[in-house]
Amino acid sequence: MVKLDFTQFKPEQGNLLISEPFMNDPNFKRTVILLVNHNEEGSVGFVLNRPMEMKIDQVLEGFEGVGHDLWDGGPVQRDSLFFVHTLGDAIPESIPVMGDMYWGGNFETIKAMLKGGLVTSKELRLFIGYSGWGPGQLQEEIKRNSWLVAPASIDIVMTNDWDKLWKDVLKGMGKDYGILANFPENPLWN
Repeated sequence: MVKLDFTQFKPEQGNLLISEPFMNDPNFKRTVILLVNHNEEGSVGFVLNRPMEMKIDQVLEGFEGVGHDLWDGGPVQRDSLFFVHTLGDAIPESIPVMGDMYWGGNFETIKAMLKGGLVTSKELRLFIGYSGWGPGQLQEEIKRNSWLVAPASIDIVMTNDWDKLWKDVLKGMGKDYGILANFPENPLWN
């Protein structure tokens, strides 16, 4: 039997969290999360593989005709909009996450760009809510093998193949982890 090391990578800003195959929490079952902040005060991330059926013009006033996709970022602050992007300096006040990936920034600039059709889904991902952990909480969950940690890339964060993302990321971590990708959601189904 292969013993998997779920602590191969440490949680850091710009890394991914991949839920273990049997996680029962409906907020995180088979999710991939981009960590945008991780320090002694806690962690913040966004679920990358939970698209919502609504578009931004259905949720916020002032976006009429803007049909940009929305994503379920997590169970915290479900009344707030968050975003990651690859637009860098074009969005003042953006926070670098990794390479050319940024978090947040001036919302009025994003709004103007969306309304002007100047940004695509490959450059901007909008989230309702976020995923958050208090001091030490994420590290404890990783020790209990609830999460795998892996490096992120812009291609992973901005993919449109969200329905295969959890499996694809696991397979990309090597054959030992790829085995996990094939576990059925309910072992009794096998």
